[in-house]
Amino acid sequence: MDSLDVNPRILYSIRKAKLKTYEQILSRSAPDLERVTQLSSRDVKELKLATARAVTRVPAVTALQLHRGECPNFLKLSRLSTGCQQMDHILQGGILSRGITEIAGESASGKTQLCIQLCLTVQLSRAQGGLQGGAVYLCTEDVFPSKRLHQVSQQFRNRQGVSKQINFEDHIFIEHLADITGLQECVKTRLPWLLSRGLVKLVIIDSIAALFRSDFQVNETMQRAKHLTRLGAQLQNISSHFSVPVICVNQVSDVVTSERKEREVIPALGLAWSNLVTTRLMLSRTPHPVTVEHKDKTGTITSKYEATARKMQVVFAPHLPQASCHYVIDMEGVKGIG
Repeated sequence: MDSLDVNPRILYSIRKAKLKTYEQILSRSAPDLERVTQLSSRDVKELKLATARAVTRVPAVTALQLHRGECPNFLKLSRLSTGCQQMDHILQGGILSRGITEIAGESASGKTQLCIQLCLTVQLSRAQGGLQGGAVYLCTEDVFPSKRLHQVSQQFRNRQGVSKQINFEDHIFIEHLADITGLQECVKTRLPWLLSRGLVKLVIIDSIAALFRSDFQVNETMQRAKHLTRLGAQLQNISSHFSVPVICVNQVSDVVTSERKEREVIPALGLAWSNLVTTRLMLSRTPHPVTVEHKDKTGTITSKYEATARKMQVVFAPHLPQASCHYVIDMEGVKGIG
């Protein structure tokens, strides 16, 4: 604030009024500033103009420049590989480093399994589809599946090109949260502190629906929407400011209609949450078993096994067409088929 190009008398007045940030000045009306600082209307106009000039401006860039990467680093978009070629193909390289990506689906569709795999791929080099950082995993439902993480990480090290020196399990920060207040406090204070140190490049909340479904009654829809909007805005700001992908796991609800006989599900939390999501991915479990071949590093088939086929569908995204792929889950993690 002391660097503002204004009369020292005006600087003294804003310090006396305890205005410490540009936001506090620009968000107030001129009459309000006059009352708080005891300055004249002319001085307030000069103060607002100088503050507006001092605020960092985002340079104007074209879509072509963004696509080519000819822009400042904080505007560049990265993609995080899922560790599955079929999924990366329909996601055009992986999950974007900006915005909220929702992974919705029924129980046993593979939501947590995919999140565990993302916790590993984020630690790879950028050339391998990672972001060279750790992950924060916020659990709101069940206890974090540490045994499954250990199993998948052991198999992940055997993949071609993966460094044996990376201790994947040491770079995943896990916290269990039991209520909305705890989640909001974590997102507001502890999470930005960790991200500011460059230790983390991925944020996962598993799941976003658990707390909002249990903490609010049916007649408290407006209050729930208010808390959802506030949390969504905080997550969007974190993703944009630190350029990290934010993954939110969501449950599903049944659609009750008299017209369709087939069972249909939609992501929980309604339109209030849908408007905050950048990319929505829907996972589902199919009734069809498939035979999967297990190959070693040389490509030789070592074994075959039966697995349940699952499906991932891109419901909406600003940069992707609607598409889908099939996958299975085994001891190695999430693997595409077909």
